Amino acid sequence: MTTVGFIGIGNMASAIIAGLIEGGLVAASDIVVSSATKSKREEFAERTGVRALNSNAQVAAESDVLVLAVKPQMFAGVAAEIRDDLAENQPLVVSIAAGLSLADLADLFGQGLRIARVMPNVNSRIGQGMSAVCANSNSSETDIASVVTAFESIGEVVTIPEAQFSAFTAIAGSSPAFAFLFIDALARGAVAAGMPKAQATKIAAQAVLGSAALVKSSQSSPWDLIDQACSPGGTTVAGLLSLESNAFLASVADAVKATIARDQELGK
Repeated sequence: MTTVGFIGIGNMASAIIAGLIEGGLVAASDIVVSSATKSKREEFAERTGVRALNSNAQVAAESDVLVLAVKPQMFAGVAAEIRDDLAENQPLVVSIAAGLSLADLADLFGQGLRIARVMPNVNSRIGQGMSAVCANSNSSETDIASVVTAFESIGEVVTIPEAQFSAFTAIAGSSPAFAFLFIDALARGAVAAGMPKAQATKIAAQAVLGSAALVKSSQSSPWDLIDQACSPGGTTVAGLLSLESNAFLASVADAVKATIARDQELGK
């Protein structure tokens, strides 16, 4: 029976734990957690049925799979607490921290460990996440498959080379915020035309949601779908031309470029 440990029980860890339990992948009693605040971990355990342990070292010692769900700046301190237990127990270590490469993680926690790196996004909170997975050479295909299965409980998953993680961060990790901005901009345009903001936001959000679903289900490219949505001399093409006259496509591409550059800066 596999024991899955979590160091840190913030929003993302909570979403992953809920996905594992609700998906029947791991029993709540086989999940162990720790956090810096005793009352928080005890309340979390009582609410979810997982087991709260008193220290990060205990979690590392008991886990077959250990998920590190703390902020990157806390990793050095956590490593000092659990490095010996990891060396003895040899769990599969899974990091969901941005900016820390597989090499960084091995330096911190131990060169001989099986280590996977996962980048989930904020939409994982509602089971609609997009996560990327990569792993070091110590990890087996079975290790990678188990990580993929776990994160499929909160959305979709791709396995990509670590070199592509910065690009993934831009188009999946940061892009929900870009999408939120687009939805809000659509709504504000409707507000300017006299529609109440709450109603406009609901309409715009559903339109974007449906558009994404159509892209996923269609054999046509997004560009082909654009052509299908435009009638000669119609309203949609007028709006598209306005967007392009304001460099919409180039602005989005530049935002992706800036996000990749910042991610790579943080990695250094």
